[in-house]
Amino acid sequence: SKFMSKVHNYSAGPCILPQEVFEEASQAVTNFNNIGLSILEISHRSKEFVTVMEDARSLVKELLEVPEGYTVLFLQGGASLGFLVSAYNMMPVGGKGVYVETGAWATKAVKEAKLLGNVDVVASSSDKNFNYIPKGYTVPADADYLHITSNNTIFGTQFKSFPTSDAPLVCDMSSDIFSRKINVADFDIIYAGAQKNLGPAGTTLYIVKDEVLGKIDRPIPAMLDLNVHAIKDSMFNTPPVYPIYVSMLNLRYMIKEGGIEVQQKKAEDRAALLYNEIDNNPLFEGTTAVEDRSNMNATFNLTDESLKEKFDEMWKAANINGLKGHRSVGGYRASMYNALPIESVQVLVDIMKKLNS
Repeated sequence: SKFMSKVHNYSAGPCILPQEVFEEASQAVTNFNNIGLSILEISHRSKEFVTVMEDARSLVKELLEVPEGYTVLFLQGGASLGFLVSAYNMMPVGGKGVYVETGAWATKAVKEAKLLGNVDVVASSSDKNFNYIPKGYTVPADADYLHITSNNTIFGTQFKSFPTSDAPLVCDMSSDIFSRKINVADFDIIYAGAQKNLGPAGTTLYIVKDEVLGKIDRPIPAMLDLNVHAIKDSMFNTPPVYPIYVSMLNLRYMIKEGGIEVQQKKAEDRAALLYNEIDNNPLFEGTTAVEDRSNMNATFNLTDESLKEKFDEMWKAANINGLKGHRSVGGYRASMYNALPIESVQVLVDIMKKLNS
């Protein structure tokens, strides 16, 4: 069957997107909207692309129910530049950024913020190789903002609820945005690399509270100033036209499927299927605190390492791709982003069961 011949893509980086989106995007490479030009060669100032940009931004607002008083931007640089952008736009001269350190990307965000001023890591799970989400910490009253990473791709943990404090909340939501309902009004800045649930690598989504824009007293390089990008409607410089176009197609697809509620249910079902097998099969064990398990990235190990060669042969023979754990953790990581069908999870679960037989 068509399904059985396909690759089951558990890739954690640039990852699976819906087949329908690939097909529509591929047509635009040769002839975009029947204008006789490729999406790759049209002017970003053309009315055709301006419409794409406007549609992409409005679809984000529709899907996430973004309230009035927020600006949606499609920029460049990935979340790795977002670490610095968020600090530049939130930390005044002599100010303080407060961080919860829950994994490799959060650690990098801390490092970037330290280039600009005082950073207070109020909680960290580094003592247990980031296998849980810290709780019960206090955010200092003089914090200019609190920064968190909502989902940790490498270590397989996820904030199940977001911290509340008087400090403005900044969140790197790269790997779980569009997978569950969020209250955008709780955040001052959300930023997310597109290449998980949104689109291909190359564009970065920012959702910014308008009150934040243009308020910091430090000089900000133009490319890092969210107010500059907001004034220019994400067109301060040439935007990544194709990744934004594909993101727009995928946003349309998610709305057609039923919106965030449907994506959340699918994410919960995929995660439940796989974690149930991990917990009930004595040959496997999860690596993270059960209450903090990510619905996007399930990390697990074999309990008997002598079975590694056999297990690896089995999942590779079943056309499973990208199951190897990150080098800093080892073991296995099943990244289950929005477009991964639950049938692909069942293929993996069936192999895990067979290993036990």
